[in-house]
Amino acid sequence: MKRVILYLASTLLWGAAWAAGTGPSSEGEAPAGPVLAETRMILDKWIETQQVIARESKEWQQGKETLSSRLDLARKEVTSIEEKLKQVEGSTDTMAKQRETLQAENVRLKKSAERLSSAAYRLETRIEAVFPMLPDPVQAKLKPLYDRIPLKGAVTKVSAAERFQNVLGILSEAIKANSEIPVIFEVRNLENGKPAEVRVLYVGLGQAYYLSAAGQAGIGRPSTNGWKWEVSDAIARDVQKAIEIQEGKRPPAFVSLPVVVQ
Repeated sequence: MKRVILYLASTLLWGAAWAAGTGPSSEGEAPAGPVLAETRMILDKWIETQQVIARESKEWQQGKETLSSRLDLARKEVTSIEEKLKQVEGSTDTMAKQRETLQAENVRLKKSAERLSSAAYRLETRIEAVFPMLPDPVQAKLKPLYDRIPLKGAVTKVSAAERFQNVLGILSEAIKANSEIPVIFEVRNLENGKPAEVRVLYVGLGQAYYLSAAGQAGIGRPSTNGWKWEVSDAIARDVQKAIEIQEGKRPPAFVSLPVVVQ
C-alpha cells in the first residue's frame, strides 16, 4: 500500500514538473496551466487523505490503549469478584456450621430451662405449703416476694432464674428469722375475747409467748392453717422474765418455758 502511495506521489510530482515546463513537451499537448491546477488539487487531496489516515490511526491507537486498560480493569474486577465469591462460600460454610452448633446449643438450653422451671415450680409449691406456718411479722416481710410466685396453672413470662432468685430470697429471710428471738408488739384476742396489745417473744419459727399489760399470757405454735394461740396464765411470770431479759432489762438467766416439738 505504501509503495502504491509513493508511486502515486512520484507520478503527481512528475506531472507537476512537466506542467511547469521542466519536463518533456511536444506539440499538441494540453496547456500547462490547467494541468498544474489539477495536479495541485490531487496533491492536496492526497495530503488531506494522509492527514486523515494519520489522525484515524492515532485515534485508533488511543482507543486501543483505552480498551486494553478497560479490559485489564475488567479482568482485575472479575478476579476480585471470584476471590470474594470464594470467601463468601467459605463464610457460608462456616456460618452453616456455626448455625448448627447454635441450634444444638439452643435445644440444650431449652431442655435445661425446662428442668430449671420444673425445679422452681417444686420449690414454689413447698413454699406455698410452708408460708402459712411462718409468724405474722415474717409473713408481712416476705409478702412482696411471696406475691411474685406464679399462680398454679397460670402461664408466666418470668424466667427460671428470676423464680429461683425469688425462692432463695424467701428461704434466706426465713432462715434468718429462725435464728432470731425478737420481741414484737402485736394485737391478740385474749381469754375474754377482746383484742389487746401484747408483747410477743418469738423463738425462731417454732414457738412464741405473749404477755399483755394486764399480765395475761399465752403460747403460740405454727400449724398448716396458721399460728394457733392458747391462753396460759400460769407462765405469765416466766414469760415476763424472758421478755425483760431479751429487752436488756434483766441480766441473762435460764428461764423455763413450755416447748412442744413437732
